[in-house]
Amino acid sequence: MVEVGQILEGKVASLTAFGAFVELDGGITGMVHISEVADTYVKDINEFLSVGQTVKVKVLEIGEKGKISLSIKKVVENEKTDKPKRNRPQQPKGWQGLPQKPTESLSFEDMLASFKKTSEDKMSDLKRSNESKRGSRRGYGSR
Repeated sequence: MVEVGQILEGKVASLTAFGAFVELDGGITGMVHISEVADTYVKDINEFLSVGQTVKVKVLEIGEKGKISLSIKKVVENEKTDKPKRNRPQQPKGWQGLPQKPTESLSFEDMLASFKKTSEDKMSDLKRSNESKRGSRRGYGSR
């Protein structure tokens, strides 16, 4: 018996403009809506699936009339979260942090000064970049 939350393997039986029908064990068929095929926008399902292809699916819902809703992208999400995590703290994207010196040798004031300098440098670069994108307004109206 199929239950919500189960991850099963099946074969793509047919493709439509709105999704794919997947045949599971025991001759049971469920549907993967086009929005549940991949993490990205799927314009043409044929670019992602083909008839006869074996796929892993997660059971999302079993309707009153026995219609089974499946998802391929939820299986991929589960596999990503099941991977062992490194024992390293996550840092924000683009974070460069303080100089690679042992933190024991730096005083709080030194760390703060380093952070402030890095921050000011980044803000200066950002301002310079924004000015070049929209064009400098200096010199206008001075005639």
